[in-house]
Amino acid sequence: MALLRSVATVGGYTLLSRIFGFVRDMLIAAYAGAGPVADAFFVAFKLPNFFRALFAEGAFNAAFVPLFTETNTRGGRAAALAFAERALSILLVALFLFMTLCQIFMPWLMIGLAPGFNDEPAKFDLAVTFTRITFPYLLFISLVSLLGGVLNSIGRFAAVAATPVVLNITIIVVLLATVQFMPSAGHALSWGVMAAGVTQFLWLVWACHRAGFLLRLPRPALTPEVRRLLKLIMPAALGAGVVQINLVIGTMLASLLPSGAISYLFYADRLNQFPIGVVGVAVGTALLPLLSRHIASGDARAAHDSQNRAIEITLLLGLPSTVAFLVVPTELIGALFERGAFGPAATAATAAALMAYSIGLPAYVLVRALSPGFYARKDTRTPVRFAIISIVVNIGVSLILLRSLEHAGLALATALSSWTNALLLAGTLHRRGYWVPDRRLKSRLWRILLSSLLMAAALFGFARLLAPWFAGDSLHRLGALGLVVAAGIAVYGLAAQVTGAARLGEMKAMLRRRG
Repeated sequence: MALLRSVATVGGYTLLSRIFGFVRDMLIAAYAGAGPVADAFFVAFKLPNFFRALFAEGAFNAAFVPLFTETNTRGGRAAALAFAERALSILLVALFLFMTLCQIFMPWLMIGLAPGFNDEPAKFDLAVTFTRITFPYLLFISLVSLLGGVLNSIGRFAAVAATPVVLNITIIVVLLATVQFMPSAGHALSWGVMAAGVTQFLWLVWACHRAGFLLRLPRPALTPEVRRLLKLIMPAALGAGVVQINLVIGTMLASLLPSGAISYLFYADRLNQFPIGVVGVAVGTALLPLLSRHIASGDARAAHDSQNRAIEITLLLGLPSTVAFLVVPTELIGALFERGAFGPAATAATAAALMAYSIGLPAYVLVRALSPGFYARKDTRTPVRFAIISIVVNIGVSLILLRSLEHAGLALATALSSWTNALLLAGTLHRRGYWVPDRRLKSRLWRILLSSLLMAAALFGFARLLAPWFAGDSLHRLGALGLVVAAGIAVYGLAAQVTGAARLGEMKAMLRRRG
């Protein structure tokens, strides 16, 4: 299985998901804008997503995939299936108890998550109501994570990568079908999130059935394998979820700012998450089972090569996004979101947050490529130490910048903390001998940077040329954005060929290779 082929599969579906995600966010901006209802919904959406990223997709995948891969490699399909079923039964019981407690104590959780809402009772009550509706999503999406871990471990990436597409389509359909019958757009969106969790779960149940891995539900038992899994999960929760923890800290502090700050950060983060999902998540998802197999079979040379190619692919596809967000942030935000309840002031405020977030974008995607180097070796503790350091940096810088830069300062603090995490991970992998940059990687880095700078010049020029369109109506703005993006992609692709950052024939060969 070629790494680039797997990345392309995951990244392709993630790209489709992000496109539907932008349609979803455009509808949210049009119906809810950036006011109290939007702030309350974004907080409600963030809480189950935080626990999903922290414990389900983050910690659970980091611990489950290497163990499942090892069991499947050494013990065969039946042993791996039995391990997955025992993990499923324990996960289901734990999630049900956790979800019940959170529903009971939701007002107290909201005080901690959004302390600034205490001064606005109406917004606080909306946030509690919306979160109670959305929170069962955590149960279903966590089960999706287990089923997805099984499919990823056996090289079935497509169905798992398509689940976010199902999420966004479901939310869009529920919003459009029910918004006129609900007290607010936030209510319709919250029920859409709940429905999306159920839909994604049923989608992966069907995918596992097709792959011959339909899991049963045995009686919960703490077998040695499950105990080992739980031992790895707890430290992995911090290591894999550091970005989400930093974003939640940003939300808590943003709730102390004037109304709209949480919404500005949400919309900016949605754009920032585009390359993180299409590139970073795709590379991390494909790399973890691949590294796990290399290490389980004792092939250190292949593990080193896979780690270097993952970093190369991450920077090749991720760095151009950083440049674009820094050069044309206002044009991007205005074209995508400025309509209905989302006005020019919201565009300017969101663009400032996007620029701040984008400074840390290379670090966000690098963390996704570096973390599997530890998880594949069943080391979930080292990333935890670096995660804690990163969180401390985020809190400290946020408190320093909060008054002067407001919400943009919170985004900048998140970016700087991500660089802290990425540099610590890279340095430790290198020091332990798990990662040694090869000649090809060193040669490609400056070529990728040069190609990105050439693309930046092209973006700036085309944006100035099409300024009258960007100042027009929604259709003209979207058309101008499409032309600017197409020009940027064309210039970057040509520059990558000329500088040698990437060769078309080489990429085609890597996509064809199956291992």
